[in-house]
Amino acid sequence: MRKINCAMFAVLACLATNASYAMDLSLNDAVDMILDESQDLKKADANIKQAEAQLDAVNANRWFKIDGTATYMNLIDVKNPTKSYSVDLPPELGGALSQIAGQTVSLPTSIDIPDNMFMAGVSVTQPIYTFGKIGNAVRGVKSAIKMAQASHEITRREVKYSAVDLYWTAKMTDEIVKISRADLQEARDARRSLTSAGRANRSNLVKIESDIATKEINLSNAEFNRDTAHRMLKILAGIDINEELNLTDEFPDEFPDLNAPELTSTPQWDALNEQIQMYERNARSQRANALPTLAATASYNYIAYGPNMANMFGSDNMQSAYWGLALQVPIFSGGANMANATVQAMNAESARQDLDKSKKMTTEEYNRAIDQYNHLRGNLQTLENARDLAAKAYDFSSERFASGQTSAVELAEVSAGLYQLDMALLQAKYNILMSAESVKKLGE
Repeated sequence: MRKINCAMFAVLACLATNASYAMDLSLNDAVDMILDESQDLKKADANIKQAEAQLDAVNANRWFKIDGTATYMNLIDVKNPTKSYSVDLPPELGGALSQIAGQTVSLPTSIDIPDNMFMAGVSVTQPIYTFGKIGNAVRGVKSAIKMAQASHEITRREVKYSAVDLYWTAKMTDEIVKISRADLQEARDARRSLTSAGRANRSNLVKIESDIATKEINLSNAEFNRDTAHRMLKILAGIDINEELNLTDEFPDEFPDLNAPELTSTPQWDALNEQIQMYERNARSQRANALPTLAATASYNYIAYGPNMANMFGSDNMQSAYWGLALQVPIFSGGANMANATVQAMNAESARQDLDKSKKMTTEEYNRAIDQYNHLRGNLQTLENARDLAAKAYDFSSERFASGQTSAVELAEVSAGLYQLDMALLQAKYNILMSAESVKKLGE
């Protein structure tokens, strides 16, 4: 007997040691960890950086551009590809020159043209006035940045809401395990009281055994659901999957007034507003493509040539440079500018309709969450009183069953009623908390 007691003590000590190493996790810590691990938030951060990079790309059109070219050419005489490029001079040309000069002028029969040529140049262009092409494009990208920031806030709220939901779901499964374990223990105690009184009534004993088997299954299902919820919480929070969790936040007994203000703005509305402005500005930029562009321009060119590469860079070279103003006027684009502007305008109209729909639906969802919170909160006290009365009824029925004054069927009905009210009370508290969180997600 002492060996058995020592073994039980060792098991209990081991369990206590394992529990002492469980990781304490509060609601706020869980939310922060899930926000840090969220891939959706990281993607939203990348979208903001992408929009900012687009702004840099569009702003670059405001600055001057420098282009350089370098070209080497070797002229080929098509008739004699292996020889240098030359031009034959007619004999009459020498006679004509002699008459003009008054003396004999001798000319070669042909002139070799330098067939190695190198050209290099650089040009600079600075836009001065684009009639709204660049300005509207820049303002459109700035709207895209604000839209990405609003989308980031939407994602943050969604992830936070999911984190809170996951935490309270895991906590609820913990409580369901406690309720199921207590319900099973009460059934076993009833069987013990039935068998300890002497010869047990067979029908009562069969009913108790059936209830115990059912409640063992309920407990097993509750433990499985708890392990599943804890596993999902650990995955999203970046916690080691083998780490035991101790959820420290408890379901509150009382809930304060919500005092939620009227919904006037949400990140989703902000994002849609910016989307409308982005499309409208893009439409104006597309229309401006049909207007001229005034720019300052400058260029420098260097040309060197010779009969071969060795003496190509001699004194016989040319240089040229210029600067001035250029007015670039688009003449015909096939209607592409107006077509693109119409596409952007229709996108803006579609976004405007989405905004109107979102205002109606989100306002209704916001008000419904407030009404649900107040409704559940108002019924909570009545539900708690009903649960307390069911607990008293079970105590009375359990005492009568122990004294043989009632059947196992009546005891099972009272026990099931108490179990259902325990679950209903737990579910009501969860729904109240998530209703408050819905209000925060939509309107904080």
